[in-house]
Amino acid sequence: MNFPANVPGVAATGVPAAASSASPPIPTAPARSGRCDPPNPREPLDGIAQTLDRSATAAIAQMTGGLSPATMMLAATDWAIHLATAPGKQMQLAAKAMGKSMRLFDYALRASHELGGPTGTAEPACPVVAPLAQDHRFDAPEWHQAPYNVMTQAFLLNQQWWQAATTGIGGVSRHHEDMVSFAARQILDVMAPTNFIATNPVLQKRIAETGGKCLADGLGFFLDDLRRELTGAAPAGTERFVVGENIATAKGTVVYRNRLIELIQYAPRTETVRPEPVLIVPAWIMKYYILDLSATNSLVNWLTGQGYTVFMISWHNPSGEDRELTLDDYRRMGPMAALDAVEAITGAEKIHAAGYCLGGTLLSITAAAMAGEGDTRLASVTLLAAQTEFSEPGELGLFIDESQLHVLENMMWSRGYLESGQMGGAFQILRSNDLIWSHVLETYLMGERAPINDLMAWNADGTRMPFAMHSEYLRALFLHDDLAEGRFRVDGRVISLEALRAPMFVVGTERDHVAPWHSVYKIHLLSSAEVTFVLTSGGHNAGIVSEPGHPRRHFRIATRAEDAPPIAAEEWVERATPMGGSWWTQWGAWLDARSGEPVPPPMIGNAARGYPPLCPAPGRYVLEK
Repeated sequence: MNFPANVPGVAATGVPAAASSASPPIPTAPARSGRCDPPNPREPLDGIAQTLDRSATAAIAQMTGGLSPATMMLAATDWAIHLATAPGKQMQLAAKAMGKSMRLFDYALRASHELGGPTGTAEPACPVVAPLAQDHRFDAPEWHQAPYNVMTQAFLLNQQWWQAATTGIGGVSRHHEDMVSFAARQILDVMAPTNFIATNPVLQKRIAETGGKCLADGLGFFLDDLRRELTGAAPAGTERFVVGENIATAKGTVVYRNRLIELIQYAPRTETVRPEPVLIVPAWIMKYYILDLSATNSLVNWLTGQGYTVFMISWHNPSGEDRELTLDDYRRMGPMAALDAVEAITGAEKIHAAGYCLGGTLLSITAAAMAGEGDTRLASVTLLAAQTEFSEPGELGLFIDESQLHVLENMMWSRGYLESGQMGGAFQILRSNDLIWSHVLETYLMGERAPINDLMAWNADGTRMPFAMHSEYLRALFLHDDLAEGRFRVDGRVISLEALRAPMFVVGTERDHVAPWHSVYKIHLLSSAEVTFVLTSGGHNAGIVSEPGHPRRHFRIATRAEDAPPIAAEEWVERATPMGGSWWTQWGAWLDARSGEPVPPPMIGNAARGYPPLCPAPGRYVLEK
């Protein structure tokens, strides 16, 4: 018989205490419970070993810019081994190389005739390959003259061959194939004839016109940029844009502040407002004021002008002290705290919520958790360039795998956060033609520094990511896709976007390298709510900052009724209505149709309910560096 250890007079072994003390203990075999006892959870060297491993990985990350050398070597090895054991693919590539060489030779002969060759014809030689639609490096007429037209064709044919050489090889994992193909494109972009004086006729013409002054000016620009980079100074030109003076100028008041957010309530611009206020949850990877840039392209100004009471979250810029902030901390102290404040200040029963980029992902998590708890305060949910399904995150997925996250996490561990410049660098690499090499050519070789606009100034005003939150975000969402696959937990409960029943307005952008529109579109597969989807021109930022009157803007729009079956993204494009202009007007009409009749505007803040006005907008957190 087993006795409880706390029974008086009974030893823990089940032997009466008196008998136990009268004789020495008898060695016995350990009781068998049907399983092995767990080992000691902490060994003496565990802490030291972990610290050494983390420190070593963090040092490697500093040398590689946060990239995992193991991932790059594994990808290259995977590709090389499978290519080496694929004689059919090798034969195809050899044939392609021969065919492209013959085509280039033929083109070079025809191009030479333009200069008075054997036939003396002046008819321009027809190119054998054209650049990709988004590649404008060779648009200038100088590139269509010999011998530079031959150089251009050689480069483009080489680009085609390497695309074939790095794709379609049996046995190579999709992730490794994407990485090798991406790496080949980066190397080719470095070696493009546009980047060198000897092979760039446009640059040669510029040097001749300026007598070489452009190179001297470019050297000055390079040294100035290098100084700014080493000292942490803002990029040249950004000093013309001052937060609160000529950007982020919408009139408003900070009415709530906690450790993580300031909540701004904007002043009404109409005599009456809709009874349902709009709460905007911006991304915390950058400052909130992309949605309140200049007076002419401020989404905030436009919304208040449409008769809405607008609230905006302004995120705190984390430091090492915030390393343990989690994604759930962002949910609780972010949109949930803001919703409570908006409800208390306005007395509104229903609130329109809109989230941009990461803010939209967080809003979708918040909305799903609220729906699961029976919280029905959301009148609608708007997601702007925000992913909820991450199986196809675009080229950003190149930087997401176990090895890469291991390096990134240890780099964050050493500081407590991830620097904004490291994230910005990843985004620049994804568009190296547009954001790196074109800048090098125009600024440092052509000697022409492009003027900074408000969007570029905002883009240079980055924020940091706390260690715990960013690690969880990348692992749970990007790597494991837990939200879409039903494993993401809030307060211990699995949440599902299927619980959402509030109507949704979702915007994707055509040239988005951060949240590809096909990925954004997948909200149709995760929720049966009514979804109005918009595909607009532009990229991740410029497509959202698309005010009425902006030239050359267009979009497509279509609504899927609640509980209606989803259709494929390509089929949606064929069915959706194409329209010119800004999608903002369609969103305004959509909000109007789901809002009550206008009423007098609410007070600014509500001291009686614990939300007194604290300071004028834009507040303190947006100024944190």
